[in-house]
Amino acid sequence: MKQEIIIAGFGGQGVLSMGKILAYSGLMEDKEVSWMPSYGPEQRGGTANVTVILSDERISSPVLNEYDVVIVLNQPSMDKFESKVKPGGILIYDSYGIHHPSERKDINIYKIDAMDAATEMQNSKAFNMIVLGGLLKLDPIVQYDNVIKGLKKSLPERHHKLIPMNELAIKKGMEIITKVN
Repeated sequence: MKQEIIIAGFGGQGVLSMGKILAYSGLMEDKEVSWMPSYGPEQRGGTANVTVILSDERISSPVLNEYDVVIVLNQPSMDKFESKVKPGGILIYDSYGIHHPSERKDINIYKIDAMDAATEMQNSKAFNMIVLGGLLKLDPIVQYDNVIKGLKKSLPERHHKLIPMNELAIKKGMEIITKVN
């Protein structure tokens, strides 16, 4: 088993955190893991993406041209990474940030209304965990319990009180993701 994933959006959307949680979760399952962030000089508001590879075997290179799963959270990321989904792969997008959704017929496209759900939960910081929940529903590449452990590992201890809210957000994402084509 090997999953090659890229998550892309604006800085401040939790893109890098989502990747880090996936990577920690994979480590807890004794998988080979690669976590490679990429972001511009703008900390918040600039573009950011992270490549995560989870594998049962050694990973030869963290640099990829195509991905099994592409998660895009804004239109510039859709424009850049839509074409990099492998045929038969998965594209997930948040409907709030996308004005021109993909029309590819050779991939599985899913929409998640994560921004709306985060607003409903009255917690914009839950956005990335809602998206992560959607991914885990479609592709349970890591066990849910290990995702929670990954959250504990990646969040500073002073934020551990937020873990129950993050769990609710993950479950919400699992409920609201829908297939587009």
